[in-house]
Amino acid sequence: MRILFLSRWYPFPPSNGSKLRIFNLLQGLTRCHQVTLLSFCEGPVSPPPPLWQERLQAIHQVPYRPFDPRRWRARLGLLSPRPRSVLDTFSPAMDQAIRQELATGDYDLVIASQIDMAAYRDSFGPVPALLEEVEVGVMYEHMARAEGWRRRLRARLTWAKYRRYLNGLCRRFRLCTVASAEEQRLLAQTLTAALPIEVVPNCIDLADYGEAASDGLRHREPHTLIFTGSLTFEPNYDAMVWFVGEILPRIRQAVPDARLVITGDHGDRPLPATPGVVRTGMVDDVRTRIARAAVSVVPIRAGGGTRLKILEAMALQTPVVSTRKGAEGLAVAHGRELLLADTPQAFAEQVIALLRQPDQGRTLAAHAYRHVRATYDTAVVLPRFLSLVEQAAQGGGRESHR
Repeated sequence: MRILFLSRWYPFPPSNGSKLRIFNLLQGLTRCHQVTLLSFCEGPVSPPPPLWQERLQAIHQVPYRPFDPRRWRARLGLLSPRPRSVLDTFSPAMDQAIRQELATGDYDLVIASQIDMAAYRDSFGPVPALLEEVEVGVMYEHMARAEGWRRRLRARLTWAKYRRYLNGLCRRFRLCTVASAEEQRLLAQTLTAALPIEVVPNCIDLADYGEAASDGLRHREPHTLIFTGSLTFEPNYDAMVWFVGEILPRIRQAVPDARLVITGDHGDRPLPATPGVVRTGMVDDVRTRIARAAVSVVPIRAGGGTRLKILEAMALQTPVVSTRKGAEGLAVAHGRELLLADTPQAFAEQVIALLRQPDQGRTLAAHAYRHVRATYDTAVVLPRFLSLVEQAAQGGGRESHR
């Protein structure tokens, strides 16, 4: 089967959660089908690894322009039924590239990864389409958590526009996938028509983590905490402001040499002035840093989907402390695969316990590793996704061309 995969994120290297999900799905797809990747890219265009040049039929990149509310198209969006971000970031170059690629051959299916790429549905023509990883949690929570009547009103109007847009868009795909049961529930509530919504959880290829896990067991840094994620993503930034400002000082009172390593693009965003914070920026391979850390912290308080940062830490046998929101969508239990806490004091106490009692951390990590192998390994998840791809291409689900 010939598949055109559209991606908001250029997945080489797979340096954030979205890229890693796309990377793993492409691994599964290319084993069974002929796949062409058409992806946005940020920064200079970079060639894909030689192995992927062999796996994929072709790889095309289009520069991405982030949303800027000051641009004229964004301002006109205030009067449009479409969300402002959709209007402002729509790329004529991407639209043309999709049309040209589909005109070159008989494609059986288009997979649009995330809402950003679903915006190009008009470009697909009659080719069947699957919308992969719809996420509405961040937008919904922004509305639900808005404070002050002006902000609440603006957030509710934005959500109402976004909801109408989703309803018109999703019905034009044969089926939609989400990363968790919670996202499935929220999307079903958002849509006015009953559309096929299937859960495809985030997954990782355990075979890619064995070497780094072994290195981490030999070179564990006993008082190092790690958080992996770009601070340009608002839920990550919120998590780090909260952790650095309210949790890390409590930890350092009990363990004075505890330090926090933050990997990923920090975007020059400020954090509270707490000692013991190291911002690495982008790193070539985050797995070694996670594996050597004593604890992986996930103080997420907003957002949807499931946290690949948790699955990666579990695959690397690094114990995890998370908020319940951070672990949302994962079939895990407090005290079995990880530790959960939602207040600064409770979160700090859980981290301190693991720093002082490494045997407890090793027990948690062992349970977590077995759980990932049984539930979230690509060998378990990808067959389900490939079955849905076949279903969409063969006419399963529903689709409206209006």
